[in-house]
Amino acid sequence: MLGGVLPFSISIAALSLAQGATVALPRKLTPPLSSRMGGRLWALIPPVSVIAFVLIARAAERASAQGLTYLALVAVPLLAALALGSLTHGARRRNALLVPALFALAWADRGGLAGQAAALSLTALSCAALGTLLAAVTPVRWLGAGIIAMAIADSVLVVSDLLQRPNNALNAAHPAAGLPRLQSAAFGTAVMGYGDLFVAGVLGGLLAVAMGRRAQLRGAALVAALALAFDLLFLLVDELPATVPVALALVLLSVGARRARSARRISRQARSPAAAPRARRARAPAAR
Repeated sequence: MLGGVLPFSISIAALSLAQGATVALPRKLTPPLSSRMGGRLWALIPPVSVIAFVLIARAAERASAQGLTYLALVAVPLLAALALGSLTHGARRRNALLVPALFALAWADRGGLAGQAAALSLTALSCAALGTLLAAVTPVRWLGAGIIAMAIADSVLVVSDLLQRPNNALNAAHPAAGLPRLQSAAFGTAVMGYGDLFVAGVLGGLLAVAMGRRAQLRGAALVAALALAFDLLFLLVDELPATVPVALALVLLSVGARRARSARRISRQARSPAAAPRARRARAPAAR
């Protein structure tokens, strides 16, 4: 730490680890809501959220940013309470009481690392809650396609430099009375968009439903590792689509799961006894 300021490399690494941890939080709802509410259109939420943010923010840059910061101020703590109370692994109703304490810390120490960590925790928990709910109402394949589409849309917008102005306006917006900014994740000298944690929560919900807890934990570790490797590109550029490591992790996990299923099928076929050929009885010629 130089001059009391956390270096960018440590700051962005902490956010990347938080992104990986978000994948590990969602749980599978039982009974699933998908039997009553499932539909392919829910998968449009991840990519549409990115495009809608750009369109709305560019149409009314300042007003939209201020509106989003107040929306996050209300919605994020409520979703975090749901996450701690029922929508994440190890959730207990009494755990929801931690939310006011985290909010108070984020408000009291808004510019400090402790306050930023508290705000980051609330944001990550809210994204985990959304991931759990979205995975419960969306077919797995379509939700996976939504994650890939979100990463593609995010990459196109970053490369075309259409996200920089809306992001700057959103990061600069803050509610009155020094209340915490929960519309994005800031830690030290680095900032990660809400959508980057949201897509991690969606991946966690998908893995919890489709592959189970062990695969979800592997996915969390893989996202963290890929995100840390992806951060090296900040040596060359100032802005990156942080949704890409999440989408890449989904692709790698899907390929690995497909290969594992194929290997198990081949192994079962090799162990199964081959059908014994029927012996033919030769009739001895009759004696004359």
